[in-house]
Amino acid sequence: MQRNPIDRQPWGAISAFLLPALTIYTAFTAYPVLRTIWNSFHRVLPRKEEFVGLANYAALAKDDLFWRAVGNTFIWACASPLAEVGIALFLALALYARVPGMRFFRIAWFTPVLMSYVVVGIIWVWIYNYDWGAANAILRTLGLERWAAAWIGDPKLALPSLIFITTWMWSGFNMVVLLAALHSLPSEVIEAAELDNCGWGAKLWHIIIPLIKPTLLNLLVLSFIGKMKIFDLVWITTKGGPLWSTETVSTYLYKRAFEWSTFDLGYPSTIAAVWFVIVLLAVLGLTRALRSREKLEY
Repeated sequence: MQRNPIDRQPWGAISAFLLPALTIYTAFTAYPVLRTIWNSFHRVLPRKEEFVGLANYAALAKDDLFWRAVGNTFIWACASPLAEVGIALFLALALYARVPGMRFFRIAWFTPVLMSYVVVGIIWVWIYNYDWGAANAILRTLGLERWAAAWIGDPKLALPSLIFITTWMWSGFNMVVLLAALHSLPSEVIEAAELDNCGWGAKLWHIIIPLIKPTLLNLLVLSFIGKMKIFDLVWITTKGGPLWSTETVSTYLYKRAFEWSTFDLGYPSTIAAVWFVIVLLAVLGLTRALRSREKLEY
């Protein structure tokens, strides 16, 4: 039986549409990843490439600075999403309840995310300045001079101070997403709860949060991924200091590749390959752990 010409797949047209996208993906994503993995098994010097097997991975396993950077990154990636989404939920609920001045607050809370990390980093370096920064100036004005500190100069305070910056910057974005989720809630469910004299706290805990739970989980995962590859803010503010207290995997990789006078791209490639696997496994595990198993119907 001869097939109808209409049923034949237009492979020429399909190839014409897919080829540009596949070419860009291969050139800028697939090839760099494969090349990085290849380099991780070599000692890559200018005009010389030497196979070293698993030597780079063995050295990385004993690299204390790398594991310090991993610890800092995981602390950031776990603490910041919880703070961002928690604050964003509070702000979104305030706007959902139509607090006075809601239009101004919506713009003011969302504005930080419109700025780049470079601009945000420079601004907060000024704010955190020990002598004339706004943070210490406010504390001194309020009579709390003993709380004034070198916020990004103290190894104990530097990482929490940077976590605060990203929380301030991204809470507004999460707020807008959650506000959209709140406005999409089924009105009949909210009205039924109000008819049953359900208090605001009970309505929030038993109705609103369960209905927007998928949105909350997605924001947590996205924020976690973003913090696992944080680079710009650290590089502008502290460059990983003081005493490696704010070093992240991204900044450490950059230093090993371009700042340390080793001229070897094999070891930084090993860092990138190992971190790629760690991030992938962490995201898959987090997604599986947070995935909702109950289908909400309304």
